[in-house]
This record gives sequence, structure tokens and C-alpha cells, in this order.
Amino acid sequence: MSDSEELIALGLAADVTGWDFSWLDGRASEERPPWGYARLLAERLSGASASLDLDTGGGEVLAEAGQFPLTAVATESWAPNVAKATALLHPRGVAVVHTEHDRPLPFADGAFDLVTSRHPVAPRWDEIARVLCAGGAYFAQHVGPESGFELIEFFLGPMPEARRGRHPEDEVAAAGAAGLDVVDLREARLRIEIHDIAAVVYLLRKLIWWVPNFTVERYRERLEDLHELIRRHGSFIAHSTRHLIEVRRPN
Repeated sequence: MSDSEELIALGLAADVTGWDFSWLDGRASEERPPWGYARLLAERLSGASASLDLDTGGGEVLAEAGQFPLTAVATESWAPNVAKATALLHPRGVAVVHTEHDRPLPFADGAFDLVTSRHPVAPRWDEIARVLCAGGAYFAQHVGPESGFELIEFFLGPMPEARRGRHPEDEVAAAGAAGLDVVDLREARLRIEIHDIAAVVYLLRKLIWWVPNFTVERYRERLEDLHELIRRHGSFIAHSTRHLIEVRRPN
């Protein structure tokens, strides 16, 4: 078995459930945003009366909080993550609800004074506004435009129109259209360094929207090309963008 085949096999064997990326330690790295989302999230949860965390993944980031309000709920749409989040969060008093992205949130109007999310799939601003009580806040860290596009376009070719997706200016406008006031917006561009194609296979299996319908068989030639590029240069460099956003429902 060649080096590239061994690395591909490693990436295929890795568990990709949840949002714990520790498997990538030593294989890939990504700069962290300067604001420290987990710490800020914990501060807000400690002062909330009823909280809702959207697209919680395996619950890993939410579980870092020291305390939760009496009413604490998390949603997730992917069944393997629901099971993982339930096992992690239920002992902490957080109810985990299996939801679908194209359906309304199964909660009453004005049920929460704090709604949060780290890397939501697609913010539903109308639903966020509906479940927030008057004066309630949505606090989140979103993936921004062009995240990972150096790697995505290595496999798919140039995608100039898609680079506009998830732009913070568009999200600010959408939040405003839903009747929410933006009170904070911070942006960061972060360096990603990938050291082998095991990490690439892992990422494309986990982040399934990066290269839709990715399989090793379909993209083996590009994986081999990338293996050679990394062997020559030591790493493959990409970038991600993140923005911290806080909005409030007016009193």
C-alpha cells in the first residue's frame, strides 16, 4: 500500500460524528478567532432564564459552559449528532431536540431570552425572532464567506458566485428584515494548514457541504495530486472566515 493509500484509509476510518476536531491534531490546524466564543457563551448562559442552542452538533461547545438556566434546550438535525449531544448534555440538564432545517422550530413564541449557535447551517432569522422574547438576544459565531475555498476549489474548480455566501452584511440585512437589531458584529480571517490527505478525507467526510457527494473513488486523482503538492511544500494552506454576531429583539 502506498503512502497516499494509507493516508486515505486513515481518513476513511476516522469517526466524523459530532464537532470535536481533535482527530486532526498534528494533521491540520486552524487559527482560533480572537474573541473566545465558548467563554462568551458561558457568560451569557449564566445570566439567562431560558436558553436555546441551535445546530448544537454533538454538544461539545455548549457543554463547556459552567452552568445553564433552569430551562435549557439544544437542537440538532443529524441523527448521529443527536445521540451524541443527548449523551453529553442530558446529564447537565439540557434537553436535546431532533429538528429539521426546513421546518419551524417546535417551540412557542417568545419562549427564550437567549438563543445561541456556533456555526449554524443556515440561520432562520424569522424563527429566531419568533422564539425570542421581547428584549431577548441571539448570540452566535457564524462561518463566513469563502471559508475553505482554496481546498473546495482545488476539487471543484473556480466558484466565484458561491464566494458571496454567508456574507455578514447579508446576514445583518436578513436579521433586520426579521425585526431584530444588530448590537455587535466582529469578523476574523483565519489560517488553515493541512499536513496530509488523511486530514482532507476526514474534513470532506465531515463537512459534507464543502464538496457535495464526495467519495474517494470520485476524487482519487485530485487526492493524489494534493498528496504530491503537500509532499513538495510541506502543507496546503487555506483560510476560513468567522463572524461573531449579537442581535436583540426590541422591547
